[in-house]
Amino acid sequence: MTEKEYRSGFVSVVGRPNVGKSTLINNLVGQKVAIVSDKPQTTRHRILGVLTLPEAQVVFVDTPGIHKPRHRLGEYLVTLALGALKGVDLVLFLTEATSPPGSGDYFILEQLKKAEVPVILVLNKIDLISKPRLLPLIDLWRQEYDFAAIVPVSALTGENLERLVQEIVRHLPPGPQYFPPEVTTSQPPEFVVAELIREKVLHLTHEEVPHGVAVVVEEMIPRREDLVYLRATIYVERESHKKIIIGAGGQMLRQIGQKAREEIEAFLGKKVYLDLWVKVKEKWRRDDVALRQLGYKPEE
Repeated sequence: MTEKEYRSGFVSVVGRPNVGKSTLINNLVGQKVAIVSDKPQTTRHRILGVLTLPEAQVVFVDTPGIHKPRHRLGEYLVTLALGALKGVDLVLFLTEATSPPGSGDYFILEQLKKAEVPVILVLNKIDLISKPRLLPLIDLWRQEYDFAAIVPVSALTGENLERLVQEIVRHLPPGPQYFPPEVTTSQPPEFVVAELIREKVLHLTHEEVPHGVAVVVEEMIPRREDLVYLRATIYVERESHKKIIIGAGGQMLRQIGQKAREEIEAFLGKKVYLDLWVKVKEKWRRDDVALRQLGYKPEE
């Protein structure tokens, strides 16, 4: 590469559920573009995060965690994640440094062998282990696959992320800027808003409400230069879940709205009037029609 040769490309981030893919992308991009939760399968869409550097532009594709599906939504998520291995320039395979590879990791590895693109192994969560444990783990992984690089990091603390970026850029082909430098995500504002609301539902309801939650932004209307009216509906699968999300006297829904509004205002750079509703759509995760209505559309 000459000094003037610019590099760019699409980079898929894959791994088992809850290994830190969204946290990694948010920290690399420098802005929250993917919601984060300690619950597996939080990410349900491909989310493009854009990192623009003087010498390169990296377009990250965040994917749902690859797992054994139990319903139509789960099948859609796995199809989405595996589909993200096609048409990209590089793959980051994210796994945890806290444990040796398991059956889920080996399943993903078999898919990566078919991808025919360079793969960087990212050993995440090194802040949770002692450094002497890393070398044997790296040796173990090195025997499994000819990785383009193996980079231990902590997505949470930012440790070694600079080296990871260097490795990513080194393995990208020469290419143009796909997005203007100020862009950090390709997702429309309505999508980001819906995801921020869903994140707060996951955080605040803990284990009481499982993953049968979807959020749809029905209206997003500027009222003044500095004020946006937002009407959004939280869909759940059961009446009992609706009661939990609303809470006694509407307290839980108000709390969800308050925390979501703070992040939405930071994202939009404007004041927000957030009008939240909760509706029941029974067994929507098992219904193809409902999945499409709620924005989960398997790609052709």
